[in-house]
Amino acid sequence: MMWNLKFLIFTLTFLCIGTIGAQNAFTQQDTLRGSITPERAWWDLNHYDLSVNVDPESKSIVGENSISYTVLQPHDVLQIDLQKPMQITKVMQDGKELEIQHLGNAHFIQLKKKQKKGSQQELTVFWKGNPQIAKRPPWDGGFTWVKDSNGKHFIATSNQGIGSSIWWPNKDIPYDEVDSLDMHVTVPKGLMDISNGRLVGIDHSETTSTFHWTVKNPINNYGVNLNIGDYVNFSETYDGEKGDLLLDYWVLRENLEKAKTQFKQAPMMMQAFEHWFGPYPFYEDSFKLVEAPYLGMEHQSSVTYGNNYGNGYLGRDLSGSGWGLKFDFIIIHEAGHEWFANNITNKDVADMWLHEGFTAYSENLYLDYHFGKEASAAYVIGTRANIRNDQPIIGSYNVNKRGSGDMYYKGANILHMIRTLLENDTLWRKILRGLNSEFYHQTVTTAQVENYISKAAGIDFSAFFNQYLRTVKIPTLEYKFENNQMQYRYSNIVADFDMPILVTVNTKEQWLFPNHEWKTMEHTTNNQTLELNQNFYIKTKQLK
Repeated sequence: MMWNLKFLIFTLTFLCIGTIGAQNAFTQQDTLRGSITPERAWWDLNHYDLSVNVDPESKSIVGENSISYTVLQPHDVLQIDLQKPMQITKVMQDGKELEIQHLGNAHFIQLKKKQKKGSQQELTVFWKGNPQIAKRPPWDGGFTWVKDSNGKHFIATSNQGIGSSIWWPNKDIPYDEVDSLDMHVTVPKGLMDISNGRLVGIDHSETTSTFHWTVKNPINNYGVNLNIGDYVNFSETYDGEKGDLLLDYWVLRENLEKAKTQFKQAPMMMQAFEHWFGPYPFYEDSFKLVEAPYLGMEHQSSVTYGNNYGNGYLGRDLSGSGWGLKFDFIIIHEAGHEWFANNITNKDVADMWLHEGFTAYSENLYLDYHFGKEASAAYVIGTRANIRNDQPIIGSYNVNKRGSGDMYYKGANILHMIRTLLENDTLWRKILRGLNSEFYHQTVTTAQVENYISKAAGIDFSAFFNQYLRTVKIPTLEYKFENNQMQYRYSNIVADFDMPILVTVNTKEQWLFPNHEWKTMEHTTNNQTLELNQNFYIKTKQLK
């Protein structure tokens, strides 16, 4: 049996080397992490039962993860991911210790028990170590170990980019979300752990406390989190579309009064997003805001917060319009991810714009709901100043490679243009709510979302998405005035790009329908001017 495992590793190494040579950019580890390898494809995740003992003094953890799964096809090797310097100490199934072949951060477990198609199986992975310390959380993730102003430990995990396998062993690829999760987190007595889902029990010993959390809904791996500190709690009940929803707030003792004021925006957020996106996707697991020792992140049902209890993004308006100071960026943005990232999750991180573009767009929908359409448009248009157009928004598939950071602001403006093109906010709201219904608790590709929008809108947006998602080219409307005529066309575009645009020509607002060919429009005035409606993210160039 072990010979089969060694042959597998040789084959994977050979295949990865071939990938590296072809793309000249990615490593074997990128392929093992980012692709649905044969050792991942044959089993479907059902449940994690995760136990973690956290020692703040040594900055170490010890744990075990019981993984329940369904066999889709018979196989005898299973891939689990855990990144160095964490160490798997053993793997057990049915009381028998299994052999492991380690290949960097991918670990291939040789199963002894026959894996029958359709059967339910379970194995337990034991691990320990000093997890990587986050250098710049949440972007450069890992563990954050600090102390609060009272000298008490304040600890948190954040690992969206680097992956959850930075601290616990799992199937670390987004396409296969676990159906449910139980967590048992042991911390020194006097501290609390706040994790995902609902708190179902606490066990105390002389020196420690163990907090038991349960998550009833599917959850992406990077959304699983630990938050450890001297927390105090307050809560409220929100009358939502699916009934009563617990809004639960956990903050450091010293910040309780500030939180009671700032977190009044949480029900305002829920009101706006349930209107635009549909019911909050995790009623069974509640909604929490949890103070963290970094800016914040979208951990499912356990959104972390570190925005200093003020509006804007650490006090700044990212749009330059003034409207960004009307809301707390972290409360609104990170909670928006409950719909786009946690409810609808990308199958491959190359499609992460589905998380960040839609959620950046949610910021201006919050403004729309509470302050009006002009405010929301000014905000999203203002964020264009942050677009770099350095790389396409879509990344590289099967190698754990996301696209450009433009997925945020360019992504938001893509969606804003679609709304403008539809000229029907009722339809646009129906599409946004429909996405969250059609793909409820699912992992998806950008193609699925693109096709859904086109079909629901009754407009083929294929070339539009190709232009803005897959290139860095910004369409240019070229135009010129001659002999009582205006000639116009698009340049710098992909094949078949023909987005209509609103312009004001000689004081009259009207739609133009450019494509790559010159078109002509008659006019009868000597006042030859063209002004672009700013809801469209294109360039204009007048030719002589």
